Amino acid sequence: MSLTLDLGGRTAVVTGGVRGVGAGISRALLEAGADVVAVARREPETLPEGGGRTARFVSLDVRDPDAVQAFADGLDGVDVLVNNAGGAPYLPVAEGSLRTHVKIIELNLTSALIMARALRPKIMARGGGSVVNIGSVSGVRPSPGTAAYGAAKAGLHSLTASLAVEWAPHIRVNALILGMVRTELSHLHYGDEDGVAAVAATVPMGRLAVPYDIGAACAFLASDLASYVTGATLQVHGGGERPAFLDAATVNKEESR
Repeated sequence: MSLTLDLGGRTAVVTGGVRGVGAGISRALLEAGADVVAVARREPETLPEGGGRTARFVSLDVRDPDAVQAFADGLDGVDVLVNNAGGAPYLPVAEGSLRTHVKIIELNLTSALIMARALRPKIMARGGGSVVNIGSVSGVRPSPGTAAYGAAKAGLHSLTASLAVEWAPHIRVNALILGMVRTELSHLHYGDEDGVAAVAATVPMGRLAVPYDIGAACAFLASDLASYVTGATLQVHGGGERPAFLDAATVNKEESR
C-alpha cells in the first residue's frame, strides 16, 4: 500500500456538503481526487471546488426516507458517504415546541441512519467503502442549551460503533468528534469578533478549527491510509477544553510578573 492519500476514481456523497463544515469536507475530498455529490435542501450560490473539479449538487431532505431512497436509486455507485448534515439552535429543553427538539434529533441522528442504510447497497456494489459520521464534543460531555443535539450526537457515535461491526469487513464506519469550528454562522454561537477570539483562546491550539481541517480528517478516513481503521472516533477539537477547575482553584497559580 502506498502512503498516498488518493481518492481518484471514487465517488463521495456529502450531506450538508455545500456550506460551512460540509463545504470544507467537499473541497478536501475533491482535492484528494474524488467525484463529490453534495446534497442539501437548498442550492447554494456557489458550489465547492477543488482539484480542478466542482461538486455536483442534488437537492435532498436527508430526513425523508423515500426521497433518500430515490436519490440512492439514481446513483451508479458510491465509495464514500459523509454524514455531515446537522446543527441546532440554542434551545433549552423546556423551551420551544417539542416538535422542534424531535426535528433536531432527526437531522443529527436519524438522517445518518437513513442515508447509510439506503446507500449501503451502492457501496457494496463497488466492493466496499467508507462511511464517516460527523459527531461532536456535545455528544461526549454535557450540552446545556442544546440537549437534543448532544443526545443525537451521542447516538451517532453509538451508531458508528455498531455499524462498524455489522458491516465489516467491507464497509468501514468511523466518526469525527468535532470541537468548535469557525463558519459563516459562528456569530450565532460566539458573538462578534471579540467573542470569537475569546472563545478561541480557551482552545489549547489557540484557534477554532476551519472547515478544511475537518475535510482533511474525512479524506484520511475515506482513504486507503485508514484501511484498518473502523469503529473509531477521531477527536478533531484542537486539544479540547481547559478544565474549569484549573482556573477556579486558588493554588498552583503562576505569579504575574
